[in-house]
Amino acid sequence: MSMPIYNFSAGPAVLPDSVLRQAQSEMFDYNGTGFSVMTMSHRSDVFMSIMYHAEQDLRQLMNIPNNYKVLFMQGGASSQFNMAVMNLANGFKRVDSVVTGNWSRIAHNQMGKLSDAKIHLAAHGGELYDYTDLPDPESWDISPDSAFVHYVINETVHGLQYRDVPKPFANQMPPLVCDMSSEILSRPINVSDFGLIYAGAQKNIGPSGATIVIIREDLLERCSDRIPDVWNYKSHVERQGMYNTPATYPIYISGLVFRWLQSQGGVSAVQTINALKARKLYEAIDGSGGFYTNKVAARARSQMNVIFHAPTPELDKLFAQESTTRGLRLLKGYKTMGGMRASIYNAMPLQGVEALIEFMGEFQKRYG
Repeated sequence: MSMPIYNFSAGPAVLPDSVLRQAQSEMFDYNGTGFSVMTMSHRSDVFMSIMYHAEQDLRQLMNIPNNYKVLFMQGGASSQFNMAVMNLANGFKRVDSVVTGNWSRIAHNQMGKLSDAKIHLAAHGGELYDYTDLPDPESWDISPDSAFVHYVINETVHGLQYRDVPKPFANQMPPLVCDMSSEILSRPINVSDFGLIYAGAQKNIGPSGATIVIIREDLLERCSDRIPDVWNYKSHVERQGMYNTPATYPIYISGLVFRWLQSQGGVSAVQTINALKARKLYEAIDGSGGFYTNKVAARARSQMNVIFHAPTPELDKLFAQESTTRGLRLLKGYKTMGGMRASIYNAMPLQGVEALIEFMGEFQKRYG
């Protein structure tokens, strides 16, 4: 038997084997149509059914209320940094922005480029490339008059995660806008706590090319006609997500992943496995006697992206090289971080984490 390969990439990331095998079997002939999803019209009844069922399955998995609209958009999560401001900040003087790592920092810098609103730094979790804890939501400097509060719930690069959704914003506070790219569907969340959720598909849902947008219906009234339709949430909603050609194949794969999640018992069931994977891996790091280190505060450690370092940059490089020969792929840390990063999304099996832990022990015996 060939060696199993475990893909720890932060994205595009691992997909369930069963999803890939089904896509393989349907590559040339989807459901008896005689052609591939990649080559069918996005306006055909067949694809419209694919997208409809993908949305309904996502709604069921996340328990999305009826007063929220769901879109499968293009442009990646990064496009939402500007779209959120363009659509939701019309007539407002301020947007509150929480910076806790790489992606929230980029979002903060980008949001002000196409808006007259001031992008106010409501909280800051550290210095550039050195984020190791998360500011308590109670300390966020937010204004009731802000258009919205933006934050990233899981920082993929720095390995930080808000475990609890900030609650002070219910009712009297501005809508909460959240980048949920690297943790969506990994645990139950209350969609009603948010005004807008967005997530690139390529981490925990499907291949790159589709971006999930979940927006509370009343916020669509903020979308001005002056915003070009291709960047206007309201225009996309009014055209049932068909203003322009959607990312048909990524939506199809995403739909298969949603059904796979249902077969696993839903989001609550995968949360249990995700917590176990993360606990085992952090225990291996903390139990290494200091050979492996993770500087993130315990309360802020991500259950999706686990970062760690060996004692020296040379050993980090060697770890990444040798782990590859054991079928443990794409563990090299982000370019500004060094070290290692193990992304353990829904589709990463427990066996993959256990194989990584076993290798970590062997590596430490050789070089510790």
